[in-house]
Amino acid sequence: MTFHTPRTLLTPDAPHTALRLGYGTNGLTNLRLDDALSLLADLGYDGVGLTLDHMHLDPLAPGLAARTRHVATRLGELGLGVTVETGARYVLDPRRKHGPSLLDPDPDGRAARTGLLTTAVRVAADLGAHAVHCFTGITPADTSSDLAWKRLEESLTPVLHAAAEARIPVAIEPEPGHLLATLDDFHHLRGLLGDPEPLGLTLDIGHCQCLEPAPPADCVRDAGPWLRHVQIDDMRRGVHEHLPFGDGEIDFPPVLDALAATGYRGLTVVELPRHSHAGPELARSSLAFLRAQFRSERRSRIRTQAAPPKGAPA
Repeated sequence: MTFHTPRTLLTPDAPHTALRLGYGTNGLTNLRLDDALSLLADLGYDGVGLTLDHMHLDPLAPGLAARTRHVATRLGELGLGVTVETGARYVLDPRRKHGPSLLDPDPDGRAARTGLLTTAVRVAADLGAHAVHCFTGITPADTSSDLAWKRLEESLTPVLHAAAEARIPVAIEPEPGHLLATLDDFHHLRGLLGDPEPLGLTLDIGHCQCLEPAPPADCVRDAGPWLRHVQIDDMRRGVHEHLPFGDGEIDFPPVLDALAATGYRGLTVVELPRHSHAGPELARSSLAFLRAQFRSERRSRIRTQAAPPKGAPA
């Protein structure tokens, strides 16, 4: 049996600090989960963003505990870390994308989403995951902002209790178009809930480019204290479309440098949910791109550090 040693990207000025790269299974939906995990380990990834879905560790199918034990064993054999992600499009309702949400007008719908997230916390604990990712959903029609935030508080509180018991952070993601869409919205939720310890942040670098007022590298620095999960992809300003690296507008070397400088120790997961048709090749090229971009930033910083002070003799 082959055991794989994870590889990391080291910062240029602090060799003990590393970025741990992963790839999301929501971009590998045409592969069996075991095959997807083997692919990522063979390519040299450090981990996987595992979306609980009907084709990958279905959270609603029988035998979840046994299936989770199998995945945990496989992750250990391959040397892969894991984040549990909960962005499956139709796992709860085959007719409503991402429905029902934590904001659903139907209390039973909200309870179903809360139940899925508490199940995800248990799965994450059994897998040794470093976080559970989630998002709020879109504010339903004819629902005031105050009512939407109230529903979110009530729906998320049991999940945070479960997370506290399991010692697994819940990393909520600002998602364009959702109630919680920006970093400011994340801090608003923290205030409403009394800043509970299990509540952390998922930062999608593409979303920063899409709609945050600050550049992505500044967003990373601002979000640093609350980072529990990071997703990375390319994107254009004002367009919520996850793009392969190089197809958008993001300048990645400063982003990677800022991310390493935060001391964040979780996974940085490539997020290409609409590109499963090319998943294996994009997994390969994405890792090569990120490594090259980090080397570019490192070389630039070394040249800057080695340059004589302005006005000094050459």
